[in-house]
Amino acid sequence: MRVIEFREALREAMSQEMRKDPTIFLMGEEVAEYNGAYKVSKGMLAEFGEKRVIDTPIAELGFAGIGVGAASNGLRPIIEFMTFNFSLVAIDQIINSAAKMYSMSGGQYNVPIVFRGPTASAGMLSSQHSQAFENWFANCPGLKVVVPSNGYDAKGLLKSSIRDNDPVIFMESEQMYGDKMEVPDDDYYIPLGVADIKRAGSDVTIVSFGKIMKVALAAAAELEKEGIQAEVIDLRTVRPIDYDTVLNSVKKTNRLVIVEEAWPLASISREIAFKVQKDAFDYLDAPIKAITTADTPLPYAPTLIEASLPNTARVIEAVKAVMYR
Repeated sequence: MRVIEFREALREAMSQEMRKDPTIFLMGEEVAEYNGAYKVSKGMLAEFGEKRVIDTPIAELGFAGIGVGAASNGLRPIIEFMTFNFSLVAIDQIINSAAKMYSMSGGQYNVPIVFRGPTASAGMLSSQHSQAFENWFANCPGLKVVVPSNGYDAKGLLKSSIRDNDPVIFMESEQMYGDKMEVPDDDYYIPLGVADIKRAGSDVTIVSFGKIMKVALAAAAELEKEGIQAEVIDLRTVRPIDYDTVLNSVKKTNRLVIVEEAWPLASISREIAFKVQKDAFDYLDAPIKAITTADTPLPYAPTLIEASLPNTARVIEAVKAVMYR
């Protein structure tokens, strides 16, 4: 099987679906002439033309609204934000239009639209360009929220997102676009709302998603050297959440550590902790541990970034805390 970059897997997903369905188009800042800010859409303008790969002004509220209107009238837009930090400018269209249209129309209007782009930290970009908004969007009924951790999943999940009849928030990471792995060149779809056990284990369950899966898996590899077998679950989507996979794992391991790149208050990790304590409390042999980003805007200095974000050492410490309490 060929090895390709994460960005190429995303491009292949979009291109394969666009070849099948002329109602699908891509719109966003620099997606056409510049081949995408992160080269995700490289070559797509040449293949599909300027009516289906469309450069926009720096006006997220405007082109998000165009996308919602197009989706309400039979098209399937893919709206790219250069970063999800910029989606805040368009959040009225996402929350008050896209997410609510089906309900407010009594089921007469679907809004099959994908909003995609990078989320969370990406190095020394400081406070305004380093925020994880997965839990913000997951809070809103009417949206589905997808956060892939690798190229194989990204391709299958994006294809399913494009085919979905509801609005989907598809969140990537700038720090993953160059990651390489084996990805089939044929069509395959990964259903939304289904978690994946990336590593089987019997001693503790570690739950994460997105690029922080790298931290979770690295910690599991280190823990194995000490005889601790961690089961690592990749949520893949955070709305809907696959609670059953998490609950079944906790019932087996009796311990839970959740790792997430978001601020702690009202985070996905808090939601999962509540669900596990509600439905599997009698199976827990230790309190649940949650590791998040520090409750402060992300600094610029690399030493402070390292101190703020989830890392392998913090996960290992948390696992040992629930193992040896």
